[in-house]
Amino acid sequence: MGLMDGLLGNASEVRIDEIQKELGNLLAAGEKIEKAYKLIRDYFVFTDKRLLMVDKQGVTGKKVEYHSIPYKSIIHFSIETAGHLDLDAELKIWLSGSQMPIQKTFNKSLNIYEVQSVLAGYVLK
Repeated sequence: MGLMDGLLGNASEVRIDEIQKELGNLLAAGEKIEKAYKLIRDYFVFTDKRLLMVDKQGVTGKKVEYHSIPYKSIIHFSIETAGHLDLDAELKIWLSGSQMPIQKTFNKSLNIYEVQSVLAGYVLK
């Protein structure tokens, strides 16, 4: 992921072994990371049990907030594909009890259909 992508709010895929080192102590016994995406310093991670959102805070990023979202809490999601003038794709996720969606932007090089497919596979079980 280039610096410009990060500054523009675009996410890109991260290798599972990289994120496993950082988040291994947060995983439940037998829980497996399926896909991970990085947005500057933050991550959102699809496991076989939940969606983990990692929010690194402050200048140094040493303070970290971890959001654990069980897939059963996701009530609605949508994607918006990249167009000719709008080069970014977008994923929105609505949670039960919340009116505002979680919103993530992806650069054109990431397959938004793949991200949607991973999410659908867990939410629609």
